[in-house]
Formats: sequence, structure tokens, C-alpha cells
Amino acid sequence: MPQRQKLLGIWMLATGILLFAGIFCALWLDAQIKPDAATRLVIWAASLSSGMLLLLLGVLLEGSLFKPLRHLQVQLARLVSNPDALDDYPPEGWLESLQPDLQRLRQGWRQDRALLGEARMQGAKDAARIRQELEALLQVLKVPLLLCDRHQRLLLFNPAAEELFADNPALGLGRRLEELLPAPSLKDALRHLPRDGSARQLLLPHQGRWYLCDLRRVLASQGEALLTLEDATERQKSDQRWRKPMASLLPALRGHAANLATAGEILSSGGTTPELDQRLQTAMHEDSQALSNLIGELAQLLETLQLDQGQLSDTWSNDIWQALKPGLEEQGLTLTPIGIPLWLRADSPGLLALLQRLLLLLNQHTGLQDFEAEIQLGNNRVYLDLIWQGEPLSLRQLQQWNDMPIADEALSPRLGDILRRHSSDWWSLTDADDLHARLRMPLPAARRVYPPLPQVGARPEFHDFSIADLPPPSIELRALPLNQLEMVVFDTETTGLNLRDGDRIISIGGCRIINGRLLAQEVFDQKVNPGRAIPPASTRIHGLTDADVEKSPPASVVLPRFREFVGNGVLVAHNASFDLLAVTLEGSGLSFDMPILDTLLLSRGVDPQQEGHGLDELAERFQLTFPPGTRHTALGDARVTAELLLALLPRLEARGIHTLNDALMLQAEVENRGKK
Repeated sequence: MPQRQKLLGIWMLATGILLFAGIFCALWLDAQIKPDAATRLVIWAASLSSGMLLLLLGVLLEGSLFKPLRHLQVQLARLVSNPDALDDYPPEGWLESLQPDLQRLRQGWRQDRALLGEARMQGAKDAARIRQELEALLQVLKVPLLLCDRHQRLLLFNPAAEELFADNPALGLGRRLEELLPAPSLKDALRHLPRDGSARQLLLPHQGRWYLCDLRRVLASQGEALLTLEDATERQKSDQRWRKPMASLLPALRGHAANLATAGEILSSGGTTPELDQRLQTAMHEDSQALSNLIGELAQLLETLQLDQGQLSDTWSNDIWQALKPGLEEQGLTLTPIGIPLWLRADSPGLLALLQRLLLLLNQHTGLQDFEAEIQLGNNRVYLDLIWQGEPLSLRQLQQWNDMPIADEALSPRLGDILRRHSSDWWSLTDADDLHARLRMPLPAARRVYPPLPQVGARPEFHDFSIADLPPPSIELRALPLNQLEMVVFDTETTGLNLRDGDRIISIGGCRIINGRLLAQEVFDQKVNPGRAIPPASTRIHGLTDADVEKSPPASVVLPRFREFVGNGVLVAHNASFDLLAVTLEGSGLSFDMPILDTLLLSRGVDPQQEGHGLDELAERFQLTFPPGTRHTALGDARVTAELLLALLPRLEARGIHTLNDALMLQAEVENRGKK
């Protein structure tokens, strides 16, 4: 029981006892001495005076001392978390004289902070400029790039790496590289990287594909390593397509060449019989013929290699039209895309050059400047059509264009070469309206269906070099300072509060704190299909209905991904026992045995005299706001809980709570105190 409630109980009990005792005493005296009216008034006043005095004293102390002290405590708690906090609890009652001193303290703190901020800004201008240039470079760099410290924790990754590992919750600042790419060869190679910055290459598997990983140590650093990844799957397949025939061709070529060389030496040395000469000439003729055939096969293999579809990649049709637009405008041509955009497999540079050349040829042949382009889905193929008003092209015309080079260069491929690279051909046909004609080219279809993800703004954080200054992961976790922990703050929404009686998770959200910073984009937010109806009473709280979660994955799919997102972090929640019970009951086979911090218990430990420790009361006390529509959403509550934890950290440190072990001991003390 909080101290204030104990004092209030004692005061009310004492006041009641004195008042009842006074009433009893007055009644007894009145019955014994039978006083007159004036004496009776004096007797009652004297009997009730002690109780009334205690009652008035309690009211006076509450209004002039105890209530102002509570308000002062709240104001000081806000001031510790943020010197710019609202001053809506000024000292009052007997503490009113502290107002000038408190205001001076606040102003002095603000001035000192402003001076420190100016000094920091002055020293950080160059660093900010370099950071902006680095971020701009990383945004446009198409090669997935990762930077890790000497303990193999991620310090940086670019948007290309974020796209590559989009479905992997282990991607995040401060996460271990082995969680993202669990390849023993990679871990070993990082430990033995040359210190001169020279590169090492590895072939790593990831989600059914092979990636060529280039590793090198960053010079003039504290052991950081830079990794770049290149998708080598198609290259590997392409290599297999020509290595096997080449392995049989080369020995045969060497054998026939050696036979020719030997026969030539014998003939040139003389001393042979006519019969032997005839036999050698016959053998040389046969070897020459075989060598000619092998050279033809080798030439065909090389041509096939040149047209290998291993160079094809998934391409969005709208990107093709967008890339063609500037060059066509310079030629005075207009290309209008129609129909639904689709994915296709293409050698994008070659296909762009082919289409550019074809439109110029169509312009010369028809005299038209306005054309249309359409992509249609066929049977395992995608039809790319160029459309114009007029007659279709003749087969003879197409055969002539087939042998034309893409550009006026000696080694430039022909239009037909680009078509064969896509295992394609072309033909011209008349549209159903008999007014338009089109040139059709079937191209390989891609497996992707949905359009590309929309371009989003730059991530607020995709690098944090201060992670390299954190203690190594091998240090005992409980001994680490609170502001150096990797923490995952999470919250769940459920169908109800009776988890042991069948209520289930319907939403889980989490966010990450690294180095005392809440990372805005390192989040986990997933609805869960509970496999049962959501009661209307629960919907009124969190707003989720059966329709909202019916297409969501079940907990058996979501919780393993959430466990991967947590990694080696410390879990944090408000009233953590409920949320932890929710994930452990449904996460069969998953281990959530990491330390857990509970902001409810920490708040009670810091402010045992305060009464309200719910999330709403604490948010109001520390002036934390829920964005509209985020209260009672898993991610919204998790983010406010994270901000609450960051607000509690300086107050914990002021009370000697510096490490994770200190915080866990404080929580245990609060729990034991609550059981008494």
C-alpha cells in the first residue's frame, strides 16, 4: 500500500476515534450533571474539539503541504526527463516560495543545455554534411551493402540490402550478422580478414539463391568489415550450361591438334615410305575434318553463350516505357503505354536498345510519330506489342530488320540476336478494328505478380556507428548499463483477458531501442488470426474485428518471426506478465528466456508514493502522446511504452539503478512488496 494511503487511513481512523470518543464523553457528562444550555454547549465543544482539531489539521496539511509535495514530485519527475516540460504544477501552499528557485533551476538547466547544444552543433556540422552525402550515396547504390563491427553487429545497411532481406526480421541495427546470414564459412572468413583491406570472396546461400559476397576490412577503423552481395544464381546456372560441353570439346580439340602436329613432324622429317605417307595424309585429313567440326561446335557454343538467358532479370513494364521516353522525345516520337503493366524477364539494356531502334524504323517506314505499346499475358509468355495506325509489316520487311545491327558499330548485335537472347521472334498482325496494326514479340514471363513496392522516403536510420562502441556480446548481460542494452519493447492485443481459458493473440507489435535511441523503422507489426471469433466487448477496446484478421497468418507462423525479430535483445513491456503469458502460451517450442523489464514495476519502484501507474496515467505524467488512432494498437502502445522507458532511465540512474541487474532487482523488490 502506498505511503499516502497508509497516512490517510491512520488520519481517518484517529479522527473517527476522537470524534466518537468525544460524542460518548459529551453524552455521558450530559446524563450525569444535567447542565443548562450554555454549559451543555461548552461540554460538547470541549468533547469534540480534539477530533475536530485533528480533522482540520489533516485538511490543512493535505491542501498546504501533502498535495503540493505530490505536484512538486510530478513536476520534478518531468523536469528530470525533459527540462522543457510544461510547468502546469507550480509550487503551491506552503511550498509557494519555492517557485522562484524552481524557475531559476529550470532556466539554468535550459541555458546550460542550450550552450552544450550550440557547441555540439558547431562541432557536428562537418559530420552532418558527410552523413548526408553518405546517405545519398547509399540510397542510390543498387548493390546490397552491410557494415559490421568487430563483434559482427550490424552498423549500417543500405536500401538495396533492406530490399534483399525484406522478409527477414533479423535485419536491424545492432543485430548479429550470423542471425541474418547463418553461414559458418562467413563467420570464419570475417575472423581471418586481411588487415591490409584486400578483398575475400565467398559464395553464400540465401532463400534458395546464391550470392557472391565480397568482404574486406575497413582501413583506419576499429575492425569493421564491409560486405557487398551480388546475386550469382543465374551466373552459376549459366556457367553450368557451358562448362559441361566445354569440358568435352577442349580435350577433343587438343587430341586432334596433337595428332596433326605429330603427323606433320613425321612427314617433314622425310625417310618415310609412300605407304606411310598415304596413311599419314589420310589421318591428317580425318583429323582436320574432325577439328573443323569441333571448331564449329565451339563457335555455336560461344554464340549460345552470348545469347544466354542468364542475363535476363525481372523487369516491370512501366519501367521500360519510362526509360524509353527521354530518347524518343529527342527524336520527336511519342509512345503511349496502354493496358495493365506486367512483370517480364528481359535483358533490360538490350531490350531498350531494340525497342528504340524498332520505333525509329517504324517511324521511317510508316511516317508516323505517335505509337502505342501494350503488354499482354499469354501462356507462360508475355506479349509485347508496338501498335500504330495503318497496315501490318510484311514478312520480308521483318526479315530485313532481323539482320540489321542495333547500332552503327562493328561488334554491335543484330536485332535478331536480341530476340534470340529472349528465345523470341516477331510477327506483325492487324487489329480487330482493321484500323491499327501491331508488331508482336513474345518474351519470357516473370514469376512476380504484384507491382513493385512504392518508393518510400529515406529511412530515419539505417546506420549507427556508435554501436561499435558498445561492450562485446560476450560480457554478462546483467552487468551491462541500461543505456547500452539492445531492448525490444512489445505489446499484444488479444480476444480477451482470460488467456488460460482460450483467449488468443490477434495483434503483436514491437520496436527496438539501441544505445538509448528508439529506432523509428525497426518495428514488428503483424495481425494474427486467432482461429476464433473476437468478442464485441474486445472490439470496442482495440477496434479489430474478425474481418480484419481473417486473412492474417496464425500465431504458429507469426511468433517464430517475432522471436527472430527479438534476437538477443532484452524484452520490455508494460504489465509484462500478461504479454509474456500471451506469447508463451501460443508459442509452443519457442523460448523467451531472456531478461524482461516491466515499465509498470519500474515506475512503482521509482515513485512508490504515486497512485497511478497505468500506461495512460504515466503517459499523462510524462507528457507522452499517442498519435491519433494508435491507443490500444499493439505497435502504438509498444512505442509509447518505449518512450516511457527512456523517460524512466535518468530517474533510475539518479536512484543508483545503472545496470540491467539493478533494474531486475528493483522489479523483484516491488513485486515482493506488493505481495505483503
